[in-house]
Amino acid sequence: MYFYPEERLAVFIDGANLYASAKALDFDIDYRRLLDMFRTKSQLVRMVYYTAIIEDQDYSPIRPLIDWLDYNGYTMVTKPTKEFTDAAGRRKIKGNMDIELAVDVMEMSAALDHVVIFSGDGDFRALVEAVQRKGKRVSIISTMASRPPMAADELRRQADHFIDLADLKDEIGRPMSERAPRDDDMPERAIHPGETGADL
Repeated sequence: MYFYPEERLAVFIDGANLYASAKALDFDIDYRRLLDMFRTKSQLVRMVYYTAIIEDQDYSPIRPLIDWLDYNGYTMVTKPTKEFTDAAGRRKIKGNMDIELAVDVMEMSAALDHVVIFSGDGDFRALVEAVQRKGKRVSIISTMASRPPMAADELRRQADHFIDLADLKDEIGRPMSERAPRDDDMPERAIHPGETGADL
């Protein structure tokens, strides 16, 4: 990976996209190891995690993960999902965080040397280009190893570096089948809104 100890770096994580990518690769993200990885590679300024929350539920399955991240070095950006009925009469839940992520990247980029975005969404290509025009490096972390691939070709081409999530599996992951007890302060594997059939 292309990281330098002296550079100021911030990481922006599209939670639904990262969850879907890791699931497609059959592993869970160990968020403590993920944070530690970036702390050892550069001067980590901020680690931001974006996710939508279904608020009308008595219990949100992602809430333990959100709470753990919030108390353990991550900046959380959340918003409630919106429910609608599509043309076929099916109930859909929408919780897109692209605008929030893009605004934060643009606002923070002046104080950074390197921006890392965990997402393969092609809509971020223009954002990457805009940040590069400010003289910043941009790395994209997603995967081409899944079927179908999770990273848009135009985003990979625009980024200074593309890092396949599959290549980080040993460093930041654990198998989805592994359910060994972990530290008491770590949440059990949370179900992400994307796992419940939400249209994110």
